[in-house]
Amino acid sequence: MTRQSVIATMALLAMVAVVWMCTDSQAQGTEVRRPGETFQAADFSKILGMEGFSNTLLQNHFKLYQGYVKNINALVEKLGAMLKEGKTDTPEYAELKRRFGFEFNGMRLHEYYFGNLGGKKDLDQGSPLYAALVKEFGSYAQWKKDFIATGLMRGIGWVVLYLDTQTGRLFNCWVNEHEVNHLAGCKPLLVMDVWEHAYMTDYQLDRARYIESFFKNINWETVAKRFP
Repeated sequence: MTRQSVIATMALLAMVAVVWMCTDSQAQGTEVRRPGETFQAADFSKILGMEGFSNTLLQNHFKLYQGYVKNINALVEKLGAMLKEGKTDTPEYAELKRRFGFEFNGMRLHEYYFGNLGGKKDLDQGSPLYAALVKEFGSYAQWKKDFIATGLMRGIGWVVLYLDTQTGRLFNCWVNEHEVNHLAGCKPLLVMDVWEHAYMTDYQLDRARYIESFFKNINWETVAKRFP
């Protein structure tokens, strides 16, 4: 292989990588961020006016999400400064490192969540995702029953429909707070927030009614783009 062909191949691979990142980012409703850039809060105002979600609830939720974006940028800056200053053996550095996953996932899970809302159509029964849910759970109804049951568990956190990219299997999982119980190497397809702030303004403690409204507003086109 000539030097010119090697360069051309590398350029092609780089372009493919950029396209993949853009596609995945668009499925979340966010923009591609390059190394070294600060994280910017995405605009999810297009989902305002959804049935079953007051604008007050959503706008407060957006502000909370923006706080996670602000916090993760501050953490990145602080940890970088401590690394340069040789303070990596300090208790403060260790605690900030432990905090990083909480703040980062608090940002990213909200992006998945807001990104998979705002739809008005059911999942296409002829889609590959629908077929995969039937294969894994026996029927769409059984998958939905399991997803809802996971969301009704006591505690604060998230429900995530995961795709195991190695086997193609699908799992409904409970994520505690933001950073505990994620499945390594798996891809989030559908994300539902079950912290109280996601529903108390409109539903008080009636999480079941909130979940019912969540299902009425899933943007299945966005979810389908995250699969496979």
